[in-house]
Amino acid sequence: MSRNPIRRIRAKGDAFSIGFGIGQATASSFRERVFRERVFVNEQHQVLNARWRGSDYLKTLESASRAAYPRYVREIEGIAAGAGQDFETVFLLHCMDELSLPEGVSPATKTIDRCTSLLKPAEGDGPAVIAHNEDGGAESLGACLWVEVEPDEGPAWSGFGTPGILPTYFGLNEAGLVQANNHIRPNDLKPGVPREIISRAILSAKGLDEAIEILKRKDRASGYHHNLGEAKTRRLVSVEAPASGCVVREVVSPRAHANHLLYGELDGLEQTITLSSRNRQEAADRMIAEGALARGAEAVLFNETTPIYANGSGDSQTLATSVFALFPDRIEWHVHAAPDERDVLSGTMRVV
Repeated sequence: MSRNPIRRIRAKGDAFSIGFGIGQATASSFRERVFRERVFVNEQHQVLNARWRGSDYLKTLESASRAAYPRYVREIEGIAAGAGQDFETVFLLHCMDELSLPEGVSPATKTIDRCTSLLKPAEGDGPAVIAHNEDGGAESLGACLWVEVEPDEGPAWSGFGTPGILPTYFGLNEAGLVQANNHIRPNDLKPGVPREIISRAILSAKGLDEAIEILKRKDRASGYHHNLGEAKTRRLVSVEAPASGCVVREVVSPRAHANHLLYGELDGLEQTITLSSRNRQEAADRMIAEGALARGAEAVLFNETTPIYANGSGDSQTLATSVFALFPDRIEWHVHAAPDERDVLSGTMRVV
């Protein structure tokens, strides 16, 4: 029996219907893993809930979201209804990284590191590759979803998520776009559109240039590092997109990215770099230089020495590992639940 089952579901229709299907599929996990007896399970979520629920700032984030992307707010409304929760609870969950902790709260309560990504440009007729470890709290292990969406509007898309959240941590769409996101910790939070909604907008983009324009918006409240690829051209870009800026790097040689900003254009921005993030970045860079990618992305992402793969012994757990191979006419994708549970999900998305 799998220690980390990943449920595959389908959702279709208008925005609310899509969200409702996602919420309904995660309702029991949400009650058991996220919001038990009207209290968040995660300590950080408890603190942020107590500080920000009902606040003017949270309402500002909601207003900015509705003004920029009302359809995706409607999806969140559907998630809340399907999960049997009130909208504010679920929207607050989508804004956790836009909300600062009160003074005096222990750093141990702050968000754990999330994710290590690899980008490998195409060689000859071969595919470009994006590979990614999605890390998170151990409470999400065995409760995650792979959602395949057929919307009434925009391209079909698929993505990975935890209970109650838009499934956009990594994913792809039929326009040939792939996205995988890394948590970053710059000190530049501001009122605007939360990064989870920005990530959802990218999965409806019709190409790489459109996705980059979304990340250049000036009204973003926080940001991710985004690994983006386009099948038709096999282009890969690495985009550091904190709230206060956006740096796009075309990927011309294999590279890795952990959970801190690397690009010189953002050197003046104060950020928190954890020891884990620094160690994973250095280890992945070293392994790439030594030729480990010749054995596949898993040779790096399943490394447990540093560790790059989080086995739950620390403060995080790798919830899934994804590998996307981008060909001009298709994307071949695989999701591993663990090093000894490979290809628990896989498929081919044709580019239209």
